Amino acid sequence: MQQKQSDEKQMPQLKTKGPLRILLVKPHAYLTVAKRLNEFLHLEPLELEIVAGGISEEDSVWIYDMTLEKKPMEVFHKKLDEIKPDIVGFTGYSNQSARVKELAKLVKKKYPSTIVVVGGIHAIIAPADYAVEDIDIIVRGEGGTTFREVIRRLKAGETPYFGFVSLSRLDKDFAEKASANPPAYPDVKEIPLPRRDLVERSRYFAVWTAAPEGRLDTIFPRMASVRTSYGCKFNCAFCVVHHIMGRKYLERDPEDVVSEIANIQEEHIYFVDDETFLNEKRMTKVAQLLIERGIKKKFVSWARADTIVRHPDMFRLWKKAGLEIVYVGLEAMDETRLKNYKKLTSVETNKNAVTTLQEIGLTLHASLMVDPSFSVEDFRSVERTIMEIRPAEVSFTVFSPSPGTELWHKHKEEFICDPYLFYDCMHTLLPTKLEMRRFYAHFARLYRLAWSTNPLRVNKVKVPAREVARAIINGTKYIFALRAIHRDYYPKK
Repeated sequence: MQQKQSDEKQMPQLKTKGPLRILLVKPHAYLTVAKRLNEFLHLEPLELEIVAGGISEEDSVWIYDMTLEKKPMEVFHKKLDEIKPDIVGFTGYSNQSARVKELAKLVKKKYPSTIVVVGGIHAIIAPADYAVEDIDIIVRGEGGTTFREVIRRLKAGETPYFGFVSLSRLDKDFAEKASANPPAYPDVKEIPLPRRDLVERSRYFAVWTAAPEGRLDTIFPRMASVRTSYGCKFNCAFCVVHHIMGRKYLERDPEDVVSEIANIQEEHIYFVDDETFLNEKRMTKVAQLLIERGIKKKFVSWARADTIVRHPDMFRLWKKAGLEIVYVGLEAMDETRLKNYKKLTSVETNKNAVTTLQEIGLTLHASLMVDPSFSVEDFRSVERTIMEIRPAEVSFTVFSPSPGTELWHKHKEEFICDPYLFYDCMHTLLPTKLEMRRFYAHFARLYRLAWSTNPLRVNKVKVPAREVARAIINGTKYIFALRAIHRDYYPKK
């Protein structure tokens, strides 16, 4: 009896009888580089829109995307005072976890009875990091279905903690549950459709350089995000997706995907799948339905190099359906590095993928990875790769072990910084062979060189002067931020 009373005392309880007021929050970043990157790619908080989609119509829900604001903390205080939420839900990547805990503490200080729920990638892979007094519930499962069940249980006066998907730091089994493999995702048909109406849609965009007609009205078009699947069957060493999903690949029905796309107001759509084109038959069906129904959109998506090489006809069909830009994680043009990254591709496959996209007429965005062990000659090799694959958009990341992965545990004693705060694929977690300032000078140089291969420049695309100016200004700020990354590793004086 005593144990039951103790559990009830620890269990968060709603103070409101009737409809709830729920605030869902996406935190802003600490580090400058992430803010600069948002000036080129700023996508809607789809994960929170999906969570909101599972909330009953009788309840009121707001989404606050702090990444949009110049003074996010000031606005956050105002939101709390205006809404006085019964529940505040946070999402977050690992590099936002410190910010989430800071915001949770602020909520509890202002409104102690408000229930604080935390979900997102970091909650899934490192739930123990959120085992703090100001966080009531840690959602480790898929957000939309789990949050919906949490609310149902809270309204019914039941415990909001269940299975391995909704956790309490006070649970005697918390350590066991937090260290277990991430729980399985539900059937994709159970995942709610996103509430896109809850965000300022005009503020989300992505840089766009595809110009089949030789001109663009804007290179920063408004952008909607769509998920057609969850997970990936591959096991890349640097990626956390296979750890979260257990290498399972969950696919939405083509009819459902096309119906969602048809109801989106934006002309440009970014497929944010972990791996969009794994099932050639399904994605061929999606393209056919888009064409048959006369749905005119412009798409950008990621695709593996080997998928492109194996299924060129699928990409030809997708070009007819509106696909214009394909992001490809080439990672390296070096067999040893590809093997170390467990990409299961080859230099030849990468080259063939580049050629295939160019022959089809799709714009290539090549993603290349630099390693902390790089020498000057290694950087020069990447520079040669940039010039070989032109014209193409090109971006770069720094090889970093993802939290929760095998590599993370292997290298954790070598980390030179807070491995959560600095995990953004731009900051190195590991020591660099070159002196760090020099390493990032070479890293920034790659971006300067990449501009010379950009399709806008190579193909002499006609673009309004204001758009060119915006790109140059933002690009310059981004390169300066990259060159200054080494300063983030030292305490501010």
